[in-house]
Amino acid sequence: MAKARLIEKIGYGFGDMSTSTFWKVFSYYLPIFYSNIFGLSLIDAGVLVLVTRIWDAVSDPMMGVIADRTNTKWGKYRPYLLWVAPFFSISGILLFTTPDWEYGAKLIWAYMTYILMMTVYTCVNVPYGAMLGVMTDDTNEKTVFSSFRMFFAYGGSFIALFIWEPLTDAFGGYMTTGGWFWAMVCVSSACFVMFIISFLLTKEHLKGVSTVSVGRDFKSLLENRPWWILIGAALCSNLFNTVRGATTAYFFLDIIGPNVHMSLFGIAFLFYSGLFLGIGEVANMAGVALCVPIASTLGKKTSFILVNAALIVFSVAFFFVPSSPSGYWTMLILQIVISVLTGIMSPLIWSMYADVSDYAELKFRTASTGLIFSSASMAQKFGGAISGAAVLWLLSGFGYITDSALLASGVAQPESALLALRWLMSFIPASVSLLSIVIVWFYPLNSEHILEINEELRKIRSIE
Repeated sequence: MAKARLIEKIGYGFGDMSTSTFWKVFSYYLPIFYSNIFGLSLIDAGVLVLVTRIWDAVSDPMMGVIADRTNTKWGKYRPYLLWVAPFFSISGILLFTTPDWEYGAKLIWAYMTYILMMTVYTCVNVPYGAMLGVMTDDTNEKTVFSSFRMFFAYGGSFIALFIWEPLTDAFGGYMTTGGWFWAMVCVSSACFVMFIISFLLTKEHLKGVSTVSVGRDFKSLLENRPWWILIGAALCSNLFNTVRGATTAYFFLDIIGPNVHMSLFGIAFLFYSGLFLGIGEVANMAGVALCVPIASTLGKKTSFILVNAALIVFSVAFFFVPSSPSGYWTMLILQIVISVLTGIMSPLIWSMYADVSDYAELKFRTASTGLIFSSASMAQKFGGAISGAAVLWLLSGFGYITDSALLASGVAQPESALLALRWLMSFIPASVSLLSIVIVWFYPLNSEHILEINEELRKIRSIE
């Protein structure tokens, strides 16, 4: 088929601009929201974000199967951008609502709203991801689509993270429940509009038809060796990003401090977590732009391994940076380098999922694109949950103090908790990258194999 139009790639990008805006706020700020604003203990908050993932193990593949068997004039997966968008925005607002109830009732509310948010996220993100498998049959074009997706995703994340703290301040304060609620109302409204734009600008071109039962779909998935390997790699990637992201707000609160200023060309500016994370998102976008030429030259598997090797080196270096004016600049430089590298890796993973989907269609004669991409969503959410819970539990184990009144009285965070924060920004994510290299080493779908698969599929597919 001919190359997809630029407007379709832009439209596809708007979809992840919406979901990523939500996801980054949840991943990076939800732990500190639950522990320091909503009022949950570190242990309860950690259990919450981990236990609720049990439902995702059911809902994600269920949504993939449903999407694979949806047939409308708009296609299989694209309609969900329109249908689910309003519920997506409403559930996000409810998640950041803090009722004035006693502790047990608030804990129940937190469970209900978190499960609701993740369920709605599944209903839109699984079909959206699966669209990549039906918008083009060219493996290089899939990488281009993935790059547009991640470029827009990081752009939305940058805006959300950069303005999050100023938004909460504008609506009552960073440490107030009202500030977080109204900030999320603003973000949710923007996300709704972006989903509608994505729906209007995209189109499905490939029409794969599954010739097997749902049971056979699942059986073929479990027999799909490249899928198992990629799930492990994607889980590690999300662990890396979310451990660092979820730790950042705590790191700036307790190690950097709330009123640290830096200067550039004589202009002073506040060095805060939103700036640190936001600059990282811009650097991610630069990495996305590098993904296509690097992957085209080295291949997806080799690129993935080399990127993770570099992440190990720069993550370990972060531990040795002092908390000083010159150290703050070094931290920012390392954040930029690390984020460029993770920006290269993100489109690779999504493009590799599309390749795994093609492999499954040829080998098992099942058009289970939605089911396969549902596993990507599940890996993303499990990675976020495991890392979020790990951060909270580790801080609790090392004596981290969440009582703002106690801290205001002059009690300092114990040295053990501060050391844990430094490990969470350095050695722990580095070890995750090392594990990722080991896993991807066994990934069998190299460039030559994918080209052979695409040639065979062209003979059996219906293409508009």
